[in-house]
Amino acid sequence: MLPIAIRDLMSDVYHFETGTAPLFISIPHLGSQIPEPMQPAMTELGLRSGDTDWHLDRLYAFGRQLGASFLWARYSRYVVDLNRPPNDENLYPGQAKTGLCPTHTFDGQPLYRDGRESIPDAEREQRRQQYWQPYHDQLRREVDRLRAQHGKVLLWEAHSIASVIPRLFDGKLPDLNIGTSGGASCDPAMEAAIRGQLEQCDLSWAINGRFKGGYITRQYGAPDRQVHAIQLEMCQSTYMSESYPYAWRDDVAGQTAPVVERLVRAAYERL
Repeated sequence: MLPIAIRDLMSDVYHFETGTAPLFISIPHLGSQIPEPMQPAMTELGLRSGDTDWHLDRLYAFGRQLGASFLWARYSRYVVDLNRPPNDENLYPGQAKTGLCPTHTFDGQPLYRDGRESIPDAEREQRRQQYWQPYHDQLRREVDRLRAQHGKVLLWEAHSIASVIPRLFDGKLPDLNIGTSGGASCDPAMEAAIRGQLEQCDLSWAINGRFKGGYITRQYGAPDRQVHAIQLEMCQSTYMSESYPYAWRDDVAGQTAPVVERLVRAAYERL
């Protein structure tokens, strides 16, 4: 039996564990499930849920030693993207968009057999209510609980992505991409502490480069209220195979996982 401090709140939509510390790790793109009613309409690529942030629950398992709370999705971002605004506005104007309810993979391959370019408004709203809203309700409840209990909270947004996606960005991404909404979502001391750790590692990195933080980082980060949000978008090549079946790779993960832990600890120690 899990201790009360780390218990799983049973939900079809998300997995949640309550921690004891003012540290909250959210993994909104970990889910890979496709609801049965959607499956007949989807392509083989869609059913594989290839743009999932694979294995991040394993990579961030160290958070339990810190007393962190965890929240992650069960369903694929192909159903609904939990890190996009409910009105589906573009977070990066002028750049290729991955939407609230996507119809194509990151590299532009169709997710649906009929080649549809959009999801009908009524279906999109139904998905938002059924999958997006419960995740955000739980995210808000836990942020508020931790802030009420500790007076402060660090929300760490854990993400990963294929290192090369020509449709979305030029060339190869830096290995580690920190987003703080241009410094608006966390205390400057936290960003400085992370930079200090990055400067000592052998991986390539950027702060507020191509990825400045998605909807969750921007929406929930409020340093003036002692809610600090930081996103790490990391290349999947640093810990796993980027091709199907997307296997964990001990040879590279063993080098990367300690770096990720040091980044989280560095920010948390400045809380």
